[in-house]
Order: sequence, then structure tokens, then C-alpha cells
Amino acid sequence: MQVIQKPLITEKSTIERELGNIVTFAVAPAATKPEIKQAVEKIFDVKVLEVRTCRFLGKKRRMGQKSGRRPTWKKARVRLREGDTIEFFEGV
Repeated sequence: MQVIQKPLITEKSTIERELGNIVTFAVAPAATKPEIKQAVEKIFDVKVLEVRTCRFLGKKRRMGQKSGRRPTWKKARVRLREGDTIEFFEGV
């Protein structure tokens, strides 16, 4: 299972990254806070102080007569130690 799926780049996450040193990721729905912390520290070589998670239920969608759901997903907000950073757009 791949714990971290992708970084979430939104207006809110950009402000949090600049002001509070908080980085936001889309993670596997089954991932726990200790697994997320370990994965971020290993991949990006930073020290994680806190992990907050939020689960999102997939929205209902229809294609003609058939109905279904988008996938359920999970968001993790990771607070890093002062001085540690993760840059997603290096050189832009």
C-alpha cells in the first residue's frame, strides 16, 4: 500500500504552508497517523510534529440510468518542525 498518494495544492494549503509550516497530502484511506508520519519523514527527510486527518465520502454520480460513487479519500495535514520545508515547485 502506498501511503502518500499526492500533494494537495490549493489556496488554503498554500497559505498554511507559508504561515504555519503545514503541508497537505492525499493519503490512502486505510493509512494511520503513525504510518503517515513515518512515510513523510522517510520520503522527504524532515521531522513531523503533528498529523491531522480528515476522511471524505465519495460523491454520488450518475451516468444515464446507472448510479455510482466517486472513491472515498483521505486528507492529511502534516505540521513540520521549524526550519524544515517541502518544496513541490522547485525552480518555478
